[in-house]
Amino acid sequence: MSSSPSNASATDPLRPADHIDSDGTIAAPALGFVGWMRWGWRQLTSMRTAIVLLLMMALAAIPGSIFPQRSADPNGVVQYQQNDPQLFAVLDWFQLFDVYASPWFSAIYILLFVSLIGCIIPRMKHHAKALRARPPRTPVRLARLEDYREDLFEAPGEPSQAAAEAVDLAEKQLKSSGYRVERYDGKGSFSVSAERGYMRETGNLLFHLSLVGVLIAVGIGGGVTYNGQTVIREGETFVNSLLSYNTMTKGRFVNDEALTPYAMTLESFDVTYHDSGMAGDFAANLSVKRPGEEPTQQTIRVNHPLGFEGDRIFLMGNGYAPTITVRNADGDVIFTDDVPFLPQDNNMTSTGVVKITDGLDEQLGLQGFFYPTVAQLDSGALTSGFPDLYAPVLTLDVYQGDLGIDDGTPRNVYTLNVEEMVKLTGRNSEFGVESIQLMPGETADLPNGLGTISFDAKDPAAVAAGDYSESVTRYVSLSTHHDPTTTYVLLFALLALTGLGMALFIPRRRVWVKATPDGEHVKLEYAGLARGEDPQLASVVTQLAEKHQTALTSSKVN
Repeated sequence: MSSSPSNASATDPLRPADHIDSDGTIAAPALGFVGWMRWGWRQLTSMRTAIVLLLMMALAAIPGSIFPQRSADPNGVVQYQQNDPQLFAVLDWFQLFDVYASPWFSAIYILLFVSLIGCIIPRMKHHAKALRARPPRTPVRLARLEDYREDLFEAPGEPSQAAAEAVDLAEKQLKSSGYRVERYDGKGSFSVSAERGYMRETGNLLFHLSLVGVLIAVGIGGGVTYNGQTVIREGETFVNSLLSYNTMTKGRFVNDEALTPYAMTLESFDVTYHDSGMAGDFAANLSVKRPGEEPTQQTIRVNHPLGFEGDRIFLMGNGYAPTITVRNADGDVIFTDDVPFLPQDNNMTSTGVVKITDGLDEQLGLQGFFYPTVAQLDSGALTSGFPDLYAPVLTLDVYQGDLGIDDGTPRNVYTLNVEEMVKLTGRNSEFGVESIQLMPGETADLPNGLGTISFDAKDPAAVAAGDYSESVTRYVSLSTHHDPTTTYVLLFALLALTGLGMALFIPRRRVWVKATPDGEHVKLEYAGLARGEDPQLASVVTQLAEKHQTALTSSKVN
């Protein structure tokens, strides 16, 4: 009579007395808070997560190259807002105009940093332990390995002694080839175990440590870096301070004390033009002076910046700054300055704005064009036919009213808001007065008896003789970049490339040489094993055997 399954389980001699059959459900242990934290840490510090975060950071940086950033192109952001205010509001809510300062980009950055640190530390401990470990014991059956070679060697004397001497020789050869070796002699056999390629993992760790170094350098650089743009006219002196820059993007740790004090004076600007109108060479000749020292002469060219006191000063552009003087009806000078005009094409057709806030009953704005070599199109409109000064002409439209600067709102000095102003000259003007047109040295009346305006020549005597080549002041646009972490970023990048090369091209190999007496002969076995793909391993084993046996034959002959 058969017993029930429960009785059989209870009396089964292969099971302990307290055994309880499972009901088929799997009960996972409760992790608890510490367990979940440990699980989350392991997920974050896995190499897979680090790779995903690195990819996410690369993707997150894409909007920074698509949309203008407030830190690099504030004017572009303002223009984007004016062109499409509704879309701008949505994009700005996602902080796509401040990508690199946004919380979501910073979160990816910090998580990647923590993940890399969490990946590297355990691997460093494991690698340090591996460097101190002995090469593994020689396998009993080397013939099971794929890369294996076996030969018989005629022993010159007693086989056991010949086998030991053969392994001694192999040990010396492997040491000279850069292997770490360990002898494993047993009963009736002699063998040496050798291993090399530890620098592969060293390179891998160096690569990841260098990535962490780059992240740290970039993070620190964001707080101590500044980029400033300024316009300097011929004869004008620029002092390196925050207030002297037209636009400035700076890290949170940058203040006036962080800027090295020095002054630059634009002595002259040299430019050559080909017959086609293309520029051949630009050169800004500067006089640079440190406090308490004599000035030094420096030259900046395109793609040849000036390195000075840790700053890199780049020549970004150039143009003309006509000297404009405005007098009121009483003949008093209410404005005089070299006004930079911004080039609009290769022939230096340029636009500029003059804003006169005092000296008249109402504020005055002048919007104009400057043509270095004036030419007339078929439509009757003026343009510049050549970028050099052969027939310079300045045209101006006059506006009267509120410039919109009294309320303290920052305004672009190169644009004129005419919404609250009346147009006095030019097309569609209030009184039908034509635009003012001047050549160097000429003066014209302002409408409604407001006064006069003159286009002053830089060299009146030359202009009187018909030479306009030096009639207008030139200016240059300079960009100053200061980043003390650049050297460290470059260093870590080079170290990362070095580590990557080591990790890719240094193979991790283990080889064994075993000698066993076999009658009057010695049985020699050679085998190799690679950690990972190593297409050269078979040839390495063959070369090892040939080199070893050649040396044995030579010693036998001697």
